[in-house]
Amino acid sequence: MRYLISISYDGSKFQGFQRLKENASVQKVIEDALTKINKDKVVIKGAGRTDRGVHALDQKAHFDLDINITPEGLKKALNSLVKPYIYINDCKIVDENFHARFCVKEKVYVYKINLGEYNPILKDYVNQNVNNLDIKAMKKASKVFLGVHNFKNFVSGERDNYDCIIYKIKFKVVDNILEIEFTGKSFYRYMVRNLVGALIEVGKHKINSEYLENMLENYDTVINLPTSDACGLYLKQIKY
Repeated sequence: MRYLISISYDGSKFQGFQRLKENASVQKVIEDALTKINKDKVVIKGAGRTDRGVHALDQKAHFDLDINITPEGLKKALNSLVKPYIYINDCKIVDENFHARFCVKEKVYVYKINLGEYNPILKDYVNQNVNNLDIKAMKKASKVFLGVHNFKNFVSGERDNYDCIIYKIKFKVVDNILEIEFTGKSFYRYMVRNLVGALIEVGKHKINSEYLENMLENYDTVINLPTSDACGLYLKQIKY
């Protein structure tokens, strides 16, 4: 039987989502729990990877079990084993051909920046290293990223293809926290953090929209801007 789960986790407590030997990872904790429930080894396939320190509100993963257990029973059993820094939001049975990664239609990420006074309680959960941002300029410049582009200058590491589509970028301020939300088909390594880093430079009036357009159009010329902190990034939703 194939199952699909929705996962929330506190990324500050893990080395990332992906299993890396014996290091603390979200994948390892969930696989260990499922193996205990299934009484045989279980490997999960995530909708994507999140790096060390990045949080998730709705990561998705699928896996196959040999035992017959209801989604409700599986959710309860899993949560008894994976808490306190991981929580299974939902569990359901899916078709055996379903794949958590390859069936994704949209991903939504949100990045959070504290616009107010430093708060030690929020240290691992929002970016607090910037202030006095021109949000209006950031919002205007963000439109450069909409549509299909080669995002090579905003992706870390080597890939065969850097093309990506971003459908929407939204800004809102909640309790003095700036939230920048990105909706797209797929996002590559450090891409959202690099896009936010670029927008922060715009907000500081260090660069402008034309500079960002040049980075997109001249992707064979390496142009580096700061990468924003991992702690402010959340995988908000995976849509199928």
